[in-house]
Amino acid sequence: MKKAAWMAGCALALSILGAAGAQAETTLRIMWYSDGNEGEVMNDLLRRFEEKNKDVKVVLDQVPFKAINETLPVQLASGKGPDLARITDMGGLAPYLLDIRSHVKDAVYWEQNYGPFLQWMRVPGNTSAIPGYMTQLTVTGPFVNKTLFEQAGVAMPGANATWEDWAKAAKAVADKVQAPFPVAFDRSGHRFFGLAVSQGAQMAEAGGELKPVDDGFKRAAKLVVDWHKSGVMSKELWGAVSGTAYRGANEEFKNAQVVFYESGSWQTAQFDKTIGDAFDWIAVPTPCGPANCSGMPGGAALVALKTSSHPAEVGRLLDYLASEEVANEFYARTLFVPGHIGLARKGIAYTSASPQAAAALKVFGDAVGKLDPVAYRIQGDPSSRIVFNAAISRLGQVVVGETSLDDAYQRISADVAQQIAERRKKQ
Repeated sequence: MKKAAWMAGCALALSILGAAGAQAETTLRIMWYSDGNEGEVMNDLLRRFEEKNKDVKVVLDQVPFKAINETLPVQLASGKGPDLARITDMGGLAPYLLDIRSHVKDAVYWEQNYGPFLQWMRVPGNTSAIPGYMTQLTVTGPFVNKTLFEQAGVAMPGANATWEDWAKAAKAVADKVQAPFPVAFDRSGHRFFGLAVSQGAQMAEAGGELKPVDDGFKRAAKLVVDWHKSGVMSKELWGAVSGTAYRGANEEFKNAQVVFYESGSWQTAQFDKTIGDAFDWIAVPTPCGPANCSGMPGGAALVALKTSSHPAEVGRLLDYLASEEVANEFYARTLFVPGHIGLARKGIAYTSASPQAAAALKVFGDAVGKLDPVAYRIQGDPSSRIVFNAAISRLGQVVVGETSLDDAYQRISADVAQQIAERRKKQ
């Protein structure tokens, strides 16, 4: 009887230990946003990772972009946050990113294929950190509703057309077909700088301080304000929100309400799915300004965060996702421009893309080669997000008639100086 009881006790103990062992897996949480189908694709890849790594469970918390842009920075500043996140403000969040160099199999592979973009994720002066990898490289640029041009009988501007050429043509089309939005820009500082760089904006240091408002900036700002006054752009988009709030115009474009939409390459997969062949939509090269015909580079990176308690597992996960085979599948299925040097040289086979989407991706791919060095420098500047937010907030006030352009210029400079000073106090 005693032996039976002893054996039963052993069995119970082993059962408890087994249950504890089954629960001894590491859970990693990723804060993730999507523009198209990338969340769905990422979930597929994560399930495959889990099959090969039974000790790790990965939870993909899908949130609106606003949460990434506004909520996550506040969480990180308070010492809280997930293990990883998909972010766009790499320079601004660099102090919170975790260096996984010691947890990847081949740091040379990372440097060779992600090196130029790793610089965007590093704090100034750091030349070795590997915080994450690019889930996509983006470039700003316009989408055009070709069908509306054809219905209006208006010729589309040709190669090397200016912003003014496109604004005039889009207004002519909208007037003829009664489209409510001749030109639409995402309400985004990054998108505004896609115009400003072509006008000569430098966002350079002057006397040791960042100078956000220069002649190129002013030329771009005046164009945006004048377009709102003349009906080329609509206050219904930029005036619908205030402050630094983002407002896209993708819904309006896919509903054939916009003639010319300044956004970027990341919209391609979404439009391929939501518009299909409802009308002919195309991507066109970034219009030219007096300085160049460059848009803005950008992208989204999946990064490790210092708030994680599991750096080794985070490194293992990123090593898997950033591998050439897995990254290739992700870029191909999401219709993203690759943020991987080797794959960019080889080319991605977008087998699921429609002819329209494939053509758009080629336009954006070609645009990468036309990006001005100033655009890369601005994107990588740790203060770029501060400048972007100040610009969109104050220009939004001008658009709705709350202030003047001259006042906005002064307030933008003051906002930027104040926020940079506050950040330095915290560091």
